[in-house]
Amino acid sequence: MRIGEYIDKYLQANNMSQRQFAKKCNLSNGYISMLINNTNPKTGKPLVPSLTALLSISKGMGISLDELINQTDDIDVDISFTKNISSFDREKEIDLSRFPNIMPIKTKKFPLVGEIACGEPIFANEEYETFIEASADIRADFCLRAKGDSMIGARIHDGDIVFIQKASLVENGQIAAVVIDDVATLKRWYYYREKNKLILNPENPAFEPLVFINEELDHVHCLGRAVYLMSRL
Repeated sequence: MRIGEYIDKYLQANNMSQRQFAKKCNLSNGYISMLINNTNPKTGKPLVPSLTALLSISKGMGISLDELINQTDDIDVDISFTKNISSFDREKEIDLSRFPNIMPIKTKKFPLVGEIACGEPIFANEEYETFIEASADIRADFCLRAKGDSMIGARIHDGDIVFIQKASLVENGQIAAVVIDDVATLKRWYYYREKNKLILNPENPAFEPLVFINEELDHVHCLGRAVYLMSRL
């Protein structure tokens, strides 16, 4: 049985909607839909769930990861490896509060809306929205996953998570998430009201600035200011 079929069977047995189950698993409704339909609409190929997603699904169902894997035949995960990791974590658990330079953080969930281009704009599709858990001290309304390398001068690399604080305008020199027609991009913002001119500058000399004047500005909408960056090591 495919994992999508197993999820669908679980929904029917528990009289639960797809959206309710997605929320229970802390995953997006679009992601669960792709699993059930066994298709990633971006590639046309079956969606392969990550180990993190599988853990979320098993938790949402109230079963162990081993049980979820045993019930499906399209997941290739070494169960003994996951058992060893769990055992290792339990045996090596350390009280972090006794270290003065390690401070616990309170977290909250930020909606992750599609992708945003650091090169060419990419449609920010909210259908596949999921969530990123990060420090509750971050004052942001949503976050986006950067794509491309036009903002590397600002230390924003492909795959980084950029947290956005909503704003219809930002100050010149700040990095903004901007929608141009139906696509979104991440650039450094320079708006000259007296000239009715907007320049969106990349942080990579290999890319040209985007310039909009007069009626062209009607096609541009500022989503907000980039306030925090989460990078992978």
